[in-house]
Amino acid sequence: MYGVAVDALGMLSTIATGLAIDAYGPISDNAGGIAEMAGMSHRIRERTDALDVAGNTTAAIGKGFAIGSAALVSLALFGAFVSRAGVTTVDVLTPKVFIGLIVGAMLPYWFSAMTMKSVGSAALKMVEEVRRQFNT
Repeated sequence: MYGVAVDALGMLSTIATGLAIDAYGPISDNAGGIAEMAGMSHRIRERTDALDVAGNTTAAIGKGFAIGSAALVSLALFGAFVSRAGVTTVDVLTPKVFIGLIVGAMLPYWFSAMTMKSVGSAALKMVEEVRRQFNT
């Protein structure tokens, strides 16, 4: 388990760079949208499209990195819990363990749903504000 913990720590040590790279995607996408709404030339739109493709690629790489580091951290955390609690066996058929597995499996989906709902409502308000500003 020591190797897994060190590996997870190594992946997390570059998290600041990964987050900065992951933030590039939406910025380049917004630049393309602004260029299109502002009626810029086709040449500028081609450049922003190229930046958008690069941004989507870096975002995909960042997401894969985040998933891998989260899996390793989860494994290391579970190993630390088992070691500290002195658990020798985990019986999945025990009701408390089974309920914990079900609830634990549901939490990421619930969190994702709440995040997407709030992002959707914020994006809708932003679109309404942009339309209001363009109409006046």
